[in-house]
Amino acid sequence: MSNLIFSADLSKIRVNFSGPGSENLAAALGLPFAPLEESDVAIFCVSALDGFTPDVTSNWQFARETYIPSIVAIVDLDKSEIDFEDMSAIAGKTLDPVVTPYLVLHSDDGFPTAVISLESQLITDYTLGLKREMESDPEHKELIAEFREEYLEQMESAGEEPFSNALIFPAMPLSLHIKLGVAEIAEWLRKIPSRS
Repeated sequence: MSNLIFSADLSKIRVNFSGPGSENLAAALGLPFAPLEESDVAIFCVSALDGFTPDVTSNWQFARETYIPSIVAIVDLDKSEIDFEDMSAIAGKTLDPVVTPYLVLHSDDGFPTAVISLESQLITDYTLGLKREMESDPEHKELIAEFREEYLEQMESAGEEPFSNALIFPAMPLSLHIKLGVAEIAEWLRKIPSRS
């Protein structure tokens, strides 16, 4: 493994995309599609409105058999009555158990506008497509306390580099029209050792 490095440059990572919105996510990340069998990581877009497409379920099975690190991107959150937490739970039952590094915060009209990191407890607001990071309020910290404790326990018990070793599968919220989730997915992609 000496020829592998942890990449800050996403262009060195070969990514396979499956599911609805894949093309738009690949464009937002500035990454071409790689064939699944040649990929360093796979991203599976799952619709909160329409569920799981056949390519997602078949590619997921192949990725598990070949230990390809995988991310589940939950899309269509602004079109569905099913929220991110519920859809992540469904993904965890349909595919494999997932971890949720972020929770979604909504505007007064119910649309996803921000995420809160369960690790750092920082809020990243994407209102109008502008990314602003801020400290969370004590009320937010109290609301996420149980989710945070569960997430940190999952990460600790999964061992060293659990994502790049395909031992955990993060579920990430994705709302491309305001760019919510793109930077968060990119941050996880940077955890992947890539070929130099």
